[in-house]
Amino acid sequence: MNKNSPDFQFETTALNNGATYVAGVDEVGRGPLAGPVVAAAVRLDPNNIPDGLNDSKKLSATRRTILATQLWEIADVSLGQASVEEIDQINILHASMLAMERAVAGLAKPADHVLVDGNRLPPALNDKATAIVKGDARSLSIAAASIVAKIWRDQLMVDLAQQHPGYGWEHNAGYPTKMHQLALQNLGITPHHRRSFKPVHNILYQDKIISD
Repeated sequence: MNKNSPDFQFETTALNNGATYVAGVDEVGRGPLAGPVVAAAVRLDPNNIPDGLNDSKKLSATRRTILATQLWEIADVSLGQASVEEIDQINILHASMLAMERAVAGLAKPADHVLVDGNRLPPALNDKATAIVKGDARSLSIAAASIVAKIWRDQLMVDLAQQHPGYGWEHNAGYPTKMHQLALQNLGITPHHRRSFKPVHNILYQDKIISD
């Protein structure tokens, strides 16, 4: 396997240390101004791993879609999310942790060890998890989770774009592109915008000053 591609080393280590059901978890959507933060948890069958798994950012949209479809068919896959309201209440970091906890909790069989992308562990997973910096480029299970989460969230934003046209969510997935920020100024804020995020908060504050 390409040394620059993720492998099964972290999973194998956990299995050799006594784990029997090892899953990877990753989240997508920390940076957008709109939409939930979404996490996926994936437990791969060591004997049936799709070829070409990698950090979702390194794959084409077509390849991500093909792999996500395969993963839903042959792996234990679960999604979790934290809503815009939860993001605004507890902040995006804690909401990301919550989404990951929910994804892991939704697996068909409880994971006895979880590989988590990043340098922090969700509190509910503390005693049975390993944090892996750049895990989506190093662990096949985390790479799989990154693909599933991105495909699902991107499609969600396409669906929301049909309800709220003009923001370009079908192209920018809610991230703060120039088009999105211009639309915020011209069209205003939707129920799906994160009010705690500065560009959205500033518009709300401007509106409040004007109305006052």
